[in-house]
Amino acid sequence: MEVFEFILTEWKKGGLVMIPLTLVSLLIYSVAISLLFRLRQKRFRHLKDETLTKWVAVPDQGEGEVGQIIRYTQGEITELKQIYSRFSEVFASRLPFFERGLVFLNTLVAIAPLLGLLGTVMGMLMTFKGLSVGGGRLVDVVASGISEALITTEMGLLIAVPGYFMAYAIKRRKDEYEAFLVRLESMTLQHFKKRGFV
Repeated sequence: MEVFEFILTEWKKGGLVMIPLTLVSLLIYSVAISLLFRLRQKRFRHLKDETLTKWVAVPDQGEGEVGQIIRYTQGEITELKQIYSRFSEVFASRLPFFERGLVFLNTLVAIAPLLGLLGTVMGMLMTFKGLSVGGGRLVDVVASGISEALITTEMGLLIAVPGYFMAYAIKRRKDEYEAFLVRLESMTLQHFKKRGFV
């Protein structure tokens, strides 16, 4: 309970900028977790080449989303260019969601330190206002302004740095998924070339 009260007290010291910072942090982490969860559901990372070769040769044995892709790209094929066009459709239907999500996530990560900087500017303005007014409460006003300036900067960075690493992890997973689809396309084409398709 004391920890919660301490966090709430520090949050209040940050001023109005803490509200958009909190919203940005919630958006960053919800988008990042959603993207990571969706990529994990693809279940492509631990598939061995032997398994994929078997699924490509006998599409009905394919499991999960990978099995669906294999069945879709091989259904009623009469020539190789049909495989190319179907894999193009697979790329166009499955990758843009992650690319858009990454652009949105990177934008949010870039906004967080800028909001922190805005809080710094507002805190320093409050400090200078306190200095110009003077009076008995001068120390309180100056301390409040400096506190606001430092807390918002710190919060902006605390939100952005983990968000940056999460965005990097998502980009890496998305690139792995794209490379997997390219590999699957190559295996499918080789299989059909061996069967004499042109």
